[in-house]
Amino acid sequence: MTKKTEDFQAQFRGFYNTPHLFQSPVFGMNPFTELLDHPFTFNNAIKPNTRLGLRVEQFVFEELKQFKNIKLLAENIQIQETVNHTIGELDCLFLDDGQPTHLEIQFKYYLFDASLGNSEVDCLIGPMRKDSLLEKLNKLKTKQLPLLYADATQPLLDRLQLKAENFKQQLYFKAQIFVPFGETIEFKSLNNACVYGFYFKYHQLDLFKDCKFYIPKKIDWLLDLDTNVNWSTFKQIQPQLAVFETENYSPLLWLKFKNGEMSKCFVVAW
Repeated sequence: MTKKTEDFQAQFRGFYNTPHLFQSPVFGMNPFTELLDHPFTFNNAIKPNTRLGLRVEQFVFEELKQFKNIKLLAENIQIQETVNHTIGELDCLFLDDGQPTHLEIQFKYYLFDASLGNSEVDCLIGPMRKDSLLEKLNKLKTKQLPLLYADATQPLLDRLQLKAENFKQQLYFKAQIFVPFGETIEFKSLNNACVYGFYFKYHQLDLFKDCKFYIPKKIDWLLDLDTNVNWSTFKQIQPQLAVFETENYSPLLWLKFKNGEMSKCFVVAW
């Protein structure tokens, strides 16, 4: 097995082990919650520069192929009104025991900030505060799912000999959630198994001066914790984190405590 294949396998395992965020309908949208009863290996080739979102989609497609009741029909379909005007993309169409299904795929990292609202959905925000769960769900409901019914989608459905009104629609939504350092959050509407760690602010770094640090690159955010990485001391990691702080960047870190325990976390610039 080559190093690149090993990387893909480790990324795939981290993706696959991440739980689905929703176990019941959200904003009137139904989640995909089927789980395989057997493990499998991801064997497809992925270009090294493939970004995280597209990489996850390839993992999902391969997972769906493992279900005996699912037959994939189309993946990553660009919907065009004209040759030069694309109005959106359908992530995946498949048959589930013959039932036409439109699936939209999401894999997110969210931080819980209770100041953002009154509901659990309101309070999940991206590490850079550029996206939120609320915004994503609204976009899925008002833009991405309705695309199936657009006039420009009709030629695709005609080729598949299917009708839009016969489709069911589902969200494949996995997420890793991080809560404020020192707090325990019990979710009622979200899957508590999605809590992967904590976050803290740059001015709190001294609290972790006895820890070892590792900063994975963005596509390796998927990875499960592993002791076999090049750990850095607090002193060694400080210059890099100082640069991130001046850039207002909120990186994902791995921490290894003196007792050997490890945790994923974010250090945030807000």
